[in-house]
Formats: sequence, C-alpha cells, structure tokens
Amino acid sequence: MNNFDIAGPDDIIAGKTTDIYFTRTKEVLEKAGINKNVVMEVAQKGMPAQYPFGIFAGLSNVLKLLEGKKVDVYAIPEGSPFFEDIPVLTIRGQYLDFGIYETAILGFLCHASGITTKALKCKIAADDKTVLSFGARRAHPAIAGMIDKYAYIGGCDGFSVIFASELLGKEPSGTVPHVLILLVGDTTQAMQLFDAYIDPAIKRLALIDTFNDERFETIRVAEALKDKLDSIRLDTPSSRRGNLKKIAEEIRWELDIRGYKHVKIFASGGLDEENIIELKSIIDGFGIGTSISNAKVMDYSMDIVEIEGKPISKKGKKSSFKYTYKCKNCLFMVPTIEQNSEIYCPTCKSKLENITVKYIENGRIIKTIDTPEIVRNRILSNKEKLRKYIKL
Repeated sequence: MNNFDIAGPDDIIAGKTTDIYFTRTKEVLEKAGINKNVVMEVAQKGMPAQYPFGIFAGLSNVLKLLEGKKVDVYAIPEGSPFFEDIPVLTIRGQYLDFGIYETAILGFLCHASGITTKALKCKIAADDKTVLSFGARRAHPAIAGMIDKYAYIGGCDGFSVIFASELLGKEPSGTVPHVLILLVGDTTQAMQLFDAYIDPAIKRLALIDTFNDERFETIRVAEALKDKLDSIRLDTPSSRRGNLKKIAEEIRWELDIRGYKHVKIFASGGLDEENIIELKSIIDGFGIGTSISNAKVMDYSMDIVEIEGKPISKKGKKSSFKYTYKCKNCLFMVPTIEQNSEIYCPTCKSKLENITVKYIENGRIIKTIDTPEIVRNRILSNKEKLRKYIKL
C-alpha cells in the first residue's frame, strides 16, 4: 500500500522513526540487564550568527509522545525565547522507558522551533505590516499543516493550507493562482469570475503579473472591481522584476490618484526578512514561502546529565539537572541547579524567575498543554524585547 513515504503516529510511537543505533543500544542494555535512572537534557550549543536566540516550540507533541511512559518531564513554556546552553526540556526516568524516542523528540522540537523562530524574525522585520505563510509547497505535504501552524504561532498573520485551519481553528488566506488567470486567458476577466462565484466574505486579492505590465494590469482590475478590490499581489519572477520597490511605488501612485487608496499591495516570491526591511515602506503585506517553510532548524542536542542521581555528562556538556531562570525585563537567562535560587539580572538588577515547569509526572500530564493561541501570544509578547538581538 502506498503511504506517500509517511510515518504515521503509530510508527513514531513504535520507535520506527528512531536512528538505528538507539535500537541497538536498547538491545545491548536489555541483554546486559542494564537500565539506569537518568536525566536527559535538551539544549542548544551555538546559535545562528544573525540572531543569538531561538523560540522553543514543539513541546505539545513531545508531551503527547511521552504521556503514559514512566518518566517526569520538565520544560520551559512553549513559545519562550531561549539562548545558548539554556535547558529547554529535561526528562527523568529509566533510560529504556524513553531512550528510543530521542530522534523523534529532537525532530519535534528542532523543526518546530526553527520555523517558529524564522516566522517571528520576519514579523519583527515587518513591524505592523501583514506577513502570511505561503511555503507549504516547498515541503512534503504530510507536514504542510505543521509548517503553517508553527509559522502562525511564530507571528505570521495568516497561512494558506486548509489542513492548518483544522489545527488552528482559523480560516486560511490566499489570492488567486496564476493557473486561474492562464486558464481564463485574462487577469481582469479571471477576477470578475472570482468575484461572481466566490463567497463575498472572501477578500478580493488580485494577482497582477501573469501577462502584462503590473501597473496597467492593476489599473484594469481596479477599474473593474472598484471598491470590492481589497489588494493586488506582486509575484513577478526575478528575471522580469527589475526594481520591485520602484514598481510598487509606481502602482501605489497610480492607484491613489484614481481614488483607489483602499487597495493594498502585497508582495511574494522568494522573499525573506531582509526583503521585508527593504520593501515595507511601500508594501502592505508579504507572502513568505521557502524562507519560513525551509527555515534552518534549531540545532538542539539531547544529552545525559545525571545517572542514578549523580552528575555526569559527556565532555563539552555541563552535568546535573538544571532549572532555567529568566529576567522578565530583558530576557537574560541562566541555568542553575537550585530550584529556589536568589539570582539577579546583571543588567536590570531585578530578581530572576524560575521558568522551568513540570509537565509530566510518572507518565501523567499534570500541567495543561498550552493552546496554539496562548503560545502565539507568549511569543508576540516578547517581540519588541527580541528586536535588539536581530542583525538586519
């Protein structure tokens, strides 16, 4: 049976997505009668040069994976910023009860955190301009919903994939594709048909670069739809683009002098946060694709830091169970082995708070898993504080 190369939930739970050396480790330990109580910590050593922080995401899936296993799980809240060497998740239990899931745990966290961090970076660059996630077509369709979910959680104002709307309870966004205009044979006629047949509650966003000059195509569509036209989108290929900002400025001028000041201008097509910075003075919204969907993952590692209650770790890793303390003002963070430490921020001089939370106790989830909206709000609440860390 063709399963589109997809590992389903049962495959993940059965350990089929693990690296083979973990199954061989399990076999050796079982046959040798070794099964020790360990503490394993997830943290990242080294951060991207452009920004020294990440956004922790993917926790909800890890908790669902480990629910029912005889482990305790601690983590910082999903959506929290973190810095190098900060423990984001810690698991305590008999190694053989959860060790086989290291690959899946890291996969959940690394991928979701990478997408979420990139989405936030784009949103910080855009200020109050709209950012939409348009990158699902650049990845395997099995994870299209996951991509748009974490892009939205990271700060994108909308997304394009239908399945993500089921995960988030929000309507997807989009314009019209080039294929509709090509099949109809004319941009204006295609938009008139769209207007005639599609629910009036759906915004009329016209793609205006399929056949003719963007300026004149925009004027034709605007004069045909008038007040019903919400926006136009520039998706001009780089080979024909020239100066995209100048094109947008010309379109803005022509729309304004004809009384279409309400019509917004969107841009898409290979854009990232640097393009957003360049264009946001004239562009009202951005469709960001590959740079979010194929964002560099956060490069977490998962390491033993205690065995049978005694601190131990590989070289290059600090041993012992740690709690993460954070300054609520400037986001300074530090790990410590003391749960009730009196630690003060070296910059703000304010007392740091312990943000490490126990989510699972002996296999039972004891802390409510945050909804995507709560996680999103947590991320956006730190948006301005994180701006200073981004080099654009």
